[in-house]
Amino acid sequence: MLSVLIQKELKAIILSPKFTATFIICSLLMLLSVYIGIQEYQNSVKQYDAGKQLIDEGIREATSWHSVRYRAYRAPDPMQIFVSGLNYDIGRWSAINSQSMVKLRNSSYTDDPIFAVFRFIDFTFIVLVVLSLFAIMFTYDAVNGEREDGTLKLVFANSVPRARYILAKCIGGWLGLVVPICLPILLSILLVQLFGIPLSADNWLRLATLIAAAIAFFTFFIILGVLISAMTKRSSVSFLLALVAWIVFVLIIPRAGVIVAGQILPVPSTAEVEGQVQSFSRDRWATFYTAQEERWRERSLHNNQSEGDLSAVEEEKLWKYMEEDDAARKAVQQEIDEFDRKLNDDLRHRRTAQERLAFSLSRISPASAFQLAAMDLAGSDIALKSRNEQAMDLYRTEYTQFVQAKQAESGPGGGAFTIQIDTEKGVSIGTPRDQAAVDATQLPVFVPPTFSFSDAAATFLLDLGLLLIFSIVAFGGAFAAFLRYDVR
Repeated sequence: MLSVLIQKELKAIILSPKFTATFIICSLLMLLSVYIGIQEYQNSVKQYDAGKQLIDEGIREATSWHSVRYRAYRAPDPMQIFVSGLNYDIGRWSAINSQSMVKLRNSSYTDDPIFAVFRFIDFTFIVLVVLSLFAIMFTYDAVNGEREDGTLKLVFANSVPRARYILAKCIGGWLGLVVPICLPILLSILLVQLFGIPLSADNWLRLATLIAAAIAFFTFFIILGVLISAMTKRSSVSFLLALVAWIVFVLIIPRAGVIVAGQILPVPSTAEVEGQVQSFSRDRWATFYTAQEERWRERSLHNNQSEGDLSAVEEEKLWKYMEEDDAARKAVQQEIDEFDRKLNDDLRHRRTAQERLAFSLSRISPASAFQLAAMDLAGSDIALKSRNEQAMDLYRTEYTQFVQAKQAESGPGGGAFTIQIDTEKGVSIGTPRDQAAVDATQLPVFVPPTFSFSDAAATFLLDLGLLLIFSIVAFGGAFAAFLRYDVR
């Protein structure tokens, strides 16, 4: 009897005009989104390779360690084809030097603001918005629609258990909608292979798990539609309630959780933190320059008093004064860096606490659970920025220590330049011709942070478990509601 009921439900779905329209729209959207994602990923790889090449060329052309300039670039991930997440919102590179802290700059939306207006359509968006809405449209009249047509009364004229009937509705709706959706997914994966996108074993594992999470999310909305249909007697009412439920779960609760968390745990803005750093830096440099003027005045008086001996030790004193000033300057810069790091660490901790609260509140909605799971699996989650900046900050420490050691070896004149005056060519400034280029092979290499399935497992398993719980609760509600349903 169960198989007969499932076949009846499948036949009703497949022969419906909505099925053909849904299949065509979903196929076009998925293939289009994956194609656009492939193009964007290939552009990201080209920009990444070009940026690294420019940096390498600049280092090879440098004639002293004083003139070396370095940038660390965020490596693209092929999983961004399916889940863009925050990939296009955060910067792609950061300058690495001793004067400024690590900060990612120049996001994709900075270079192409038009994409920030319409955003990218990816696999997550299609599942989150389009497929969930289609699931509601197919199942909102699963029970009351048959009651209005008079077929529900005929079905229960036979000895059909209500539990078996409601189970057949859910299974039939699931098979009729989920299985055909797998075809455009397989075509999208084939498209990725045709373009030669490199996917490691870990990428395949994350992609398979992402598809499983999408099916779990889609299943909830199928059962939710059956639940609402079993709670109402008229399909027009159930459609309105289903649409309201979809708006609440997909659009309202995720944003409401973020707003509430922002009110409970306020976090200062980046501009406020930068303002504090600039104010502290301005005060410290003002103090430094005042003290330096005082030192220069004392040295001038001392030199005037010992003018007879000045010529004998002039060069030695000059380098000594330069070393003292350089050490004082480095001490001030280090103090500013420590203050900046302390403020940013505090900001990071407070922001992490706010994000944790916001996500906990938003996970009341299965839409938030799926979106967070998808972003975690793709590595384009909220931690993408901090993960790269922390790796760059560690490299910055190693890089500055190495460059400062090389600068000390080359001496104060390591960054010298020449000035040539010619009556015909005028004045030209350059480096000495006999000064060799630096050995770029000695420079520490920045290794972008890696992200694997095991890194996402903790939070992903939580969200997947929530999706399964939501589906079980919805099925229990549908079963309880149908037990009291009047089939006449």
